[in-house]
Amino acid sequence: MKLLKVSGMLLISSSLLFGCANTDKTASTEKVEETKNTASKALDGVTKAYREYAIGEIEEFVKATEAFTTAVKNGDIEQAKALYGPARMHYERAEPIAEVFGDLDPKIDAREGDVPEAEWGGYHRIEKGLWMENTTKGYEQYADQLMKDVNLLRAKVDTVDVTPDLLITGAVDLLNEVSTSKVTGEEDRYSHTDLYDFAANVEGAEKIYQLLNPELKKKDKGLSKEIQTRFDEIYSLLNKQKSGDGYKLYTELTEVQVKELSQAIDALAEPLSQIGMVTEAS
Repeated sequence: MKLLKVSGMLLISSSLLFGCANTDKTASTEKVEETKNTASKALDGVTKAYREYAIGEIEEFVKATEAFTTAVKNGDIEQAKALYGPARMHYERAEPIAEVFGDLDPKIDAREGDVPEAEWGGYHRIEKGLWMENTTKGYEQYADQLMKDVNLLRAKVDTVDVTPDLLITGAVDLLNEVSTSKVTGEEDRYSHTDLYDFAANVEGAEKIYQLLNPELKKKDKGLSKEIQTRFDEIYSLLNKQKSGDGYKLYTELTEVQVKELSQAIDALAEPLSQIGMVTEAS
């Protein structure tokens, strides 16, 4: 009887032991799932907030484009020139969303040589007329088409599915665009208002970083701090090139200043690309 009692105690003990193990495993699994769900909900909030931000920028772009195209059609060349750079900033900030529509982006933002001459229109087509030909005559039709395309962009933007991947890729792409094309001065090659686009791309990337930062700080405070420091460095350089409410002409910058901006962008792009970790469950 004593032996049976001991065996029984062992059996009970074993049951309790394995029961605890199974309970711990279940609790651990539930905690992982809870963490995943919390992260997912947080990112859902981020994508919703970015969607609202992007739509807001596109709405401002519509208003600014209306003012710009009206000036062109009215023959007010100085007003059109003054509005050109600031108007485009709204588009450049929201470019990750705007570029989703591959058919509209070239119509609005193509540079000379990007599309066949017969198809070339949009902001840069009018830019050439304003600065190279110093006229608005003959550009009324381009202004009308630009306004139609921008209104269509606003109508379509509500259909975009904003995902965390779109945000991460978008933020890095904004910076890459600056370092590969804008820093060379080829974006606004006639008006030399490149710094407006440059600043807007950085601002658009920073908005994505700000929205993702609460999740990023939970995982890597060091990376979060490094990225903010890099943004601050770029803004410090851009602020030196301010002129009134806007920016100096890009041609006024020295080679050293252009190099500093380029290096600052590259220094930011690398750590910024690591934000993708916040989309991973942990």
